[in-house]
Formats: sequence, structure tokens, C-alpha cells
Amino acid sequence: MTASATLPAFGARLHGAMRARGPLCVGIDPHAALLESWGLPDSIDGLSRFALTAAEALAPRVAAVKPQSAFFERFGSRGLAVLEEVVQVCREAGALVVLDVKRGDIGSTAQAYADAYLDPASALAVDAITATPYLGFGSLTPMLRTAARNGAGVFVLALTSNPEGRQVQHARTDAGPTVAGAMLAELAAVNAGAEPMGSFGAVVGATIGQTIEDLAINGPLLVPGIGAQGGTAADVRRIFDGVLGQVLPSSSREILSAGPDPAALADAAARTAGGLATLLGA
Repeated sequence: MTASATLPAFGARLHGAMRARGPLCVGIDPHAALLESWGLPDSIDGLSRFALTAAEALAPRVAAVKPQSAFFERFGSRGLAVLEEVVQVCREAGALVVLDVKRGDIGSTAQAYADAYLDPASALAVDAITATPYLGFGSLTPMLRTAARNGAGVFVLALTSNPEGRQVQHARTDAGPTVAGAMLAELAAVNAGAEPMGSFGAVVGATIGQTIEDLAINGPLLVPGIGAQGGTAADVRRIFDGVLGQVLPSSSREILSAGPDPAALADAAARTAGGLATLLGA
């Protein structure tokens, strides 16, 4: 799969951003408890003030930001308008935007999701999205093709931190590998030969404990769960030994709880990114 002639491949752009700004993706998750902790109302005004303050403070300093779409969607069309503004602010500040939407469907519907988030003609176009492969990895083909055509990326759920995920992800396929292992193998195949790394990544939680799966997919590994969810930099180094150069740790509440002061948010992100860079050898 080749990228758009006008935009370098997402994997190359992310690799460069991680080297320049440190290996950190900061989530922008404006859920009600965080709004309250910032002294903001759980309203469209509170959403806007929270999300734009976080975006303006963090996007100039980190490799990537990851807005969680659901927390914007719950406010309807006005929430989506705020999300569009957040995406624009982050991209203008030089951060790559990974929209956490976890979409997954088949055929024309999968293509519609791809057009919504991965086509530069869309008002919600971002650099990458999260996607669920549990209608079969092949169901993601419209998203992968659209991403490749536009220099974008897709992060596929593989080994998530929630305990319920094991029921599906650890199940064995008819061929023998686990479902998660099969998804990782598919990603390795679509990333084959890409340099410095492919554009199609896996989501692997920092709190999974350990894994026997092969994480060498030649693509980015988005690692949520750092900080408030219990994952540590030491966990990341242990779980991802051998593929640390592809690891993009993600932290949300740990950094967002430093708000609403923009300087405090920026300092929290800088400390986290610096610590991860040292531990990961980035």
C-alpha cells in the first residue's frame, strides 16, 4: 500500500515526530469527572473550554494527541463541532492526531468511516484512527486502503487492557494462533518493507502484564494505560523489549489532571515524555 504523493506515509511522519518531540501520545478525554475537577460545567461550554485548553497547551509539545470521540459525541452536533476545532488546533501546532473512534464494519459502511476520518476532504480528517478488527481483519481493508492513499494510519485493537478483552483476543483460531496473534500477523504483512516503519499499528495495553505474542509488526504500537490506569514506563520496557523503537505510549488522566493551568499541563507532558524517552532509549 502506497501513500499519497502529496503527504508522506503516516509511519514515517510519526517516526519523525517521536524523534523530535519524544515518544508520547496524550489523550484528550473530556469526561464529566475531569470537567468537574477543572471547575467546569458538564456542558458544551465546559467541553469546549476543557478540550481547547488541553489542545493549545499540549499539541505544540507532544508527538501525538488522541481525542476520545465518544466524549465529544455525547454533546451531539455541537460536540462534534468542538472536536473539529480541536483537531484543527492540534494539527496546526504540529502534533499528529489519532482519533480514538474504534470503528469497525464491513463494505460500504467501513468505507464511509474511512471517508469520514481518513479523507482530507472531510471536516473530521485526522492522521490516524483506532479500529476494531473483530468482524475479520479483511473488514478493515477500506480503511487501510483509504489511509494509505492519503498518508494516514490505522491502529488496530490487538491486546487491550480490559479483562473482558481476553475472551476474544486470547481465543484460538482454527489455524492455531490466538485471535490477537492473527491480527498482529496481518499487520506485519501489510507493513512489510515499510521504512522507517509502517503506517498500520496495533493497540496493546500497558497493563496486560505479559504476552507471548510477536509484537514485531514493523509498525507503531499504541500503548494506552500509562499513569492513572496503572501502567508504568517499566511495564512498557518489559512488555515491549525488542520493539521499543515502535512504542508510542499514551497517557490521558495522569497529564490532564494537572489542568486547568496550561503551563502545568505542558510541564506534566514534558516530564512524562522525558521520562519515557530515557527509559525507552528514544
